[in-house]
Amino acid sequence: MADTITQVGVVGSGLMGSGIAEVAARAGLEVVVVEASKELAARGHKKLEGSLATAVRRQKLSEDEASKALAYVRFTTDYAELAESRLVVEAVTEDEQVKLECFRTLDKVVRADDALLASNTSSIPIMKLATATSRPEQVLGLHFFNPVPVMRLVELVTSLMTSDDVVGQATGFVTGVLGKRVIRSQDRAGFVVNALLIPYLLSAVRMFESGFATREDIDAGMVEGCAHPMGPLALSDLIGLDTMQAVAESLYEEFKEPLYAAPPLLSRMVEAGLLGRKTGRGFYEYVAR
Repeated sequence: MADTITQVGVVGSGLMGSGIAEVAARAGLEVVVVEASKELAARGHKKLEGSLATAVRRQKLSEDEASKALAYVRFTTDYAELAESRLVVEAVTEDEQVKLECFRTLDKVVRADDALLASNTSSIPIMKLATATSRPEQVLGLHFFNPVPVMRLVELVTSLMTSDDVVGQATGFVTGVLGKRVIRSQDRAGFVVNALLIPYLLSAVRMFESGFATREDIDAGMVEGCAHPMGPLALSDLIGLDTMQAVAESLYEEFKEPLYAAPPLLSRMVEAGLLGRKTGRGFYEYVAR
């Protein structure tokens, strides 16, 4: 079925949703992006334009290729326009209730019984989302990484109900059409990457919070001492502190391990709207370009 997917639906056009839409469009697929409002749709369109312009500037795409990719994507506020999609990727905010409502709606509007319904969630168990539909065997996790056009990895997460055929179709599509690498994960909060990454990031926040070391020294220690491409606090800002907190809460809810508990400083920053790069300030300040 991978080669029969000609229209991809994406719900949400934030950093992840717009990135998923871009890689699908760059692969020559028609993409329908659903947003909650015209304002958010316009913002998503602007993100897509900016990302494609950056790819042209960095000589990753020609101007003609970027124009064609942009033309493949249309934005709407009407879920009904996803009816003919053979693959829909949910990329809304990392909130379980919002995602459940999204899957209930997708179950009603997507016509093909064998269409793949995927979530880009970074932590919420896929089985919870699958139970919101009448076709749990068609539901799986496709967790992309930010920035989607650059990062090659996709975590493929299956629930107890996901069919083997769906796994094969999704793997073929992600690797053969999108050109990304797939790793498989069991349906446990955090999956592979975040189950390893989030405790590390939270440890860095606790170290900074306690005054043990400055943010610059913490980040330099991991970059220069461990050859990481980015320090943990700068990486937290890139991920988004609200997303990081949501993943931590999901991990803690499932495992009840103290290392997954969000430090008070992280909670206060999220409450203050200091979410990292996307708001211009987190552990560091960022100047809009």
